[in-house]
Amino acid sequence: MATTTGRSIQYREAINEAIHQEMERDETIIIMGEEIAGAPGKADQGFIDAWGGPFRTTVGLIQKFGDRRVLDTPLSEAGFIGAAMGAASTGLRPIAELMFVDFVGVCMDQILNNAAKMRYMYGGQVKVPVTLLTRIGAGTASAAQHSESFYSIFSHIPGLKGVCPSDPYTAKGLLVSAIRDDDPVVYFEHKLLYGMTGEVPAESYAIPLGKARIVKPGTDVTLVGISRMTHVCMEAAATLSNNGVNAEVIDLMSISPIDYDLLIDSVRRTHRVVVVDEDTPRCSVAGDICAVVAEEAFDHLDGPPSRVQAPHTPVPYAKALEDAYLPNAERVIAAVGRAMGSA
Repeated sequence: MATTTGRSIQYREAINEAIHQEMERDETIIIMGEEIAGAPGKADQGFIDAWGGPFRTTVGLIQKFGDRRVLDTPLSEAGFIGAAMGAASTGLRPIAELMFVDFVGVCMDQILNNAAKMRYMYGGQVKVPVTLLTRIGAGTASAAQHSESFYSIFSHIPGLKGVCPSDPYTAKGLLVSAIRDDDPVVYFEHKLLYGMTGEVPAESYAIPLGKARIVKPGTDVTLVGISRMTHVCMEAAATLSNNGVNAEVIDLMSISPIDYDLLIDSVRRTHRVVVVDEDTPRCSVAGDICAVVAEEAFDHLDGPPSRVQAPHTPVPYAKALEDAYLPNAERVIAAVGRAMGSA
């Protein structure tokens, strides 16, 4: 990993910078999606970047790279996600933006039966180096069809990789790695993190896919966070510290593959684990981690692996219900208390 330099930018700006730098480096990279460029102007006006994408992550791309590499698409996820898979299999390195992960049902066949399987079915003769950008996360009062997380669905599919950056530094480094990877990678951006600022090097750097990181060392319990839930873990760890509990916090970063070596090593030292996951609980990443920890580190556990997740329900629209839906530090602290036998 690159060393931070004191320069602070937003999460959304880190994503934009990664795309800019990679498109400058490699002319085979294109990007396509709904409203990512704004309306191209008349011939004598050049390109007018009126929108820059719904979350301002593609600002400036159309002016710099033109409309042959920055493609505003029709409102047809099945169409342009399929086009991206085809482009990837024939020598380009496309980035496709699925505006919200909730829309995955519209284009699931392209992802499940084409992107994830082509390299395997053709015996490695075809690569599918496509990066699928999509948004996750509740907490923005966007209702049930624009607020899910659903990364567990993609983690379940062999042939796909998936990453969940938690801050501006990981947002840039993981996106660079995703774009350069020869397999399809799903990149999950959390909507509540776009305005977050943090230190990010100006130069390009890559964070390896499939690796987690320890963001706070500890000795008494392992807290595993995914995307924004890493910050929930850090908030809980600060309160726990005041109560004499030294929690280790792991930022998972990659939901497929999962860095089980780091997780198991941490649990063998702390003897307890709580996984905090905004996705719904059935067949979830948190459930998988708890199962693997129980299988691989059972003799080191002083309590059952536990998880804090959203309930098995669509995301509510009403603010009070949405607040109750989301995992928070209080629920994490309570789970740690149960794991330590104090509650």
